[in-house]
Amino acid sequence: MSKPVRVRFAPSPTGPLHIGGVRTALFNYLFAKKNNGVFYLRIEDTDQNRYVLGAEQYIFEALDWLGIAPSETVGRNEKFGPYRQSERKELYKQYADQLLNSGWAYYAFDSAEVLDFHRKQHEDQGKTFIYNWHNREKLDTSLVTSKEETEKRIASGEAYVVRFKTPVNETLHLHDIIRGDISFETNLLDDKVLFKSDGMPTYHLANIVDDHLMETSHVIRGEEWLPSMPLHSLLYKAFGWEAPEFAHLPLILKPIGNGKLSKRDGDKLGFPVFPLEWKTEEGTSSGYREKGFFPEAVINFLALLGWNDGTEQEMFSLEELVEKFDLNRVHKAGAKFDPDKNKWFNHQYLQKQSDESLAESFVRDSSFVRMTNKPEMTKLVKIVSLIKERANFVSEFWEMSSFFFEAPTSYDEKASKNWKEDTGDLMKQLIAVLSGIEDFTSVNIETIVKDWMSQNEIGMGKVMQPFRLSLVGALKGPHLFDIVELIGKEETIKRLEKAITSL
Repeated sequence: MSKPVRVRFAPSPTGPLHIGGVRTALFNYLFAKKNNGVFYLRIEDTDQNRYVLGAEQYIFEALDWLGIAPSETVGRNEKFGPYRQSERKELYKQYADQLLNSGWAYYAFDSAEVLDFHRKQHEDQGKTFIYNWHNREKLDTSLVTSKEETEKRIASGEAYVVRFKTPVNETLHLHDIIRGDISFETNLLDDKVLFKSDGMPTYHLANIVDDHLMETSHVIRGEEWLPSMPLHSLLYKAFGWEAPEFAHLPLILKPIGNGKLSKRDGDKLGFPVFPLEWKTEEGTSSGYREKGFFPEAVINFLALLGWNDGTEQEMFSLEELVEKFDLNRVHKAGAKFDPDKNKWFNHQYLQKQSDESLAESFVRDSSFVRMTNKPEMTKLVKIVSLIKERANFVSEFWEMSSFFFEAPTSYDEKASKNWKEDTGDLMKQLIAVLSGIEDFTSVNIETIVKDWMSQNEIGMGKVMQPFRLSLVGALKGPHLFDIVELIGKEETIKRLEKAITSL
């Protein structure tokens, strides 16, 4: 690489950050770290009509939570600041003027009504209206009026835009790191608007100018920006600047059907498409953080949407991802989002957590907070160690363990059919056995109870199923004698007595 690696994530603060945007940020972060470069974030807020209050802060908070915060951004190491485009608007006009003076751009005065007329006229003839080489000298532009007349119209306050003058009859041969060599015919491109009379640049001009001034070496962005690649390459040529290398990432696709993953897919199938919760007057959109996902699990899952290291490995720490990441191993085809795989990753990371940290998370869970008789932390840590293997999220702990804290108020109907005529008598005998045990630990209780069953030739199913049903209310939960030890002798006997009278 000829120049130092500097890559950027440049979101617009128009709403919550989509998970596809997060993956773009992640791939930029990994590429920068792999190449000892800089990952910076620029807020592209030139379209003030679409600006949403709180969206900018949301972007920073999301990247911080995920552990991929930029090293340069608004208020942080602003080496090429400002990093908010709305604060840079004064500098774009000089670059628009430079393009006008060099013949790479022109003024267009067409009103919205006139352009609508042309679009409808073309639609009626089954055509698409494109503003470019074949009609730009027939429309209301500075290409067909004198310099004096153009300056007079601008001075009088007439509305205008500055359009890029796309070259005619050229084939652009461009290279994309992911997609290889691509060709574009300039005659098929439209003359995009670069600058408006309100003093604001469009995305295309601001993006190119800022990428150049901020010394961006590689532009790694979503596939939806691929159609902009020829214009952006031509703009670099028009300014006489060296273009960065381009890499267009594949789309993240719907789990079912075709097309790009949307919020509606998440709502329909019950999974988040935003890193953090997003609240509006219309309602709340769920977030990965609030749903109980570990940030490391989200990062690991997203990294494998469109990239792999060529092995069967699935579990990667952020450090391993940095070490192994290579843009040449990013796929061209879209990557289908799999909600079940998403949960699987969270399950794997949950198992890696210490029982102590999971117990602390459990204490903060809303179901636990509402509990009246809270257990000691030592006991809670032990309970967590027994149930975590079956859980994907800490939020599932309460449902899996409520019987440790509260006696069942009802009994599973299907399991209750195992309660036979002699079951009550057997449970009374079991109570007598349990009452005589001094060392009330799981291993000792199990040994004594099984010895009693063996000596009296009582089948396991005749005792163990009703025993579990009495304590839990269903035939579920971890090792039965671990439950017995943790709820204690008095509570175990109490629950057995209640089951005898209830069942």
